[in-house]
Amino acid sequence: MIEIKDVISGYDQSDVLKGVSLSISNNDFAVIMGPNGAGKSTLLYTIIGYLPLRSGSILIKGIPLVKWHKKELAKIIALIPQETVMPFDYTVEEMVLMGRYPWLELMQNWSKQDMEIVSGILIKLDLDKLSQRYYSQLSGGEKQRVLLARALAQQTEVILLDESLSQLDINHQVEFMQLLSDINRKDGKCIILISHHINLAANVSSHLIFLKEGRLVANGSPEQVLTESRLKELYNVDLTLQINPLSNRPNLIFPGINTSN
Repeated sequence: MIEIKDVISGYDQSDVLKGVSLSISNNDFAVIMGPNGAGKSTLLYTIIGYLPLRSGSILIKGIPLVKWHKKELAKIIALIPQETVMPFDYTVEEMVLMGRYPWLELMQNWSKQDMEIVSGILIKLDLDKLSQRYYSQLSGGEKQRVLLARALAQQTEVILLDESLSQLDINHQVEFMQLLSDINRKDGKCIILISHHINLAANVSSHLIFLKEGRLVANGSPEQVLTESRLKELYNVDLTLQINPLSNRPNLIFPGINTSN
């Protein structure tokens, strides 16, 4: 699905990604992890062409990224950014309908099919009762579901998410990850998520991608790549891993904090 080879990319005159190579398959649930400044968001924005390649190559379904027309690429890959600031306030239904833009012809209005697709997604994500509410009136968890619904309305094969869990309470984090897992398993969509939540990522992902200082440190299943030595390499702190008896995946055990003087 996505082949990344020796990619160098960045902002202005600075190289952020420094020779990253990896591949992501159709049914993967991949979580990109690493310390701040590792190049995680840069990788996402390079995959969709927002940032130009300085060197290397990216193939989407076997076709070089540079040969994809933006509108056609938007039918393959949807992006949920870390922050969404709208110039005007829209209803939930209007927000989700925006996901249909890549499928509209010039001057074409929403079709009956567009409305049916959006209606089905609103029901699927339990947003139908909020369809006429304004986006600004929603809670953080509801907003993330709306952005996910918009991405689903785009009917892409891949959904990219840039730290969509960062501002959610733990109950909404778990709920959102369950939604993503269901979409990955039941709908067959490839999910690529940036997250700092090691345990949640380890419990649901098919593989983890570790970046540090713009370089790929590891790429594989949680059982393969999530080790105490690698966490030390990435975050420069001694951490302990144990097998979660519910998921049978390695999970992080935080150390006790010495509060005595």
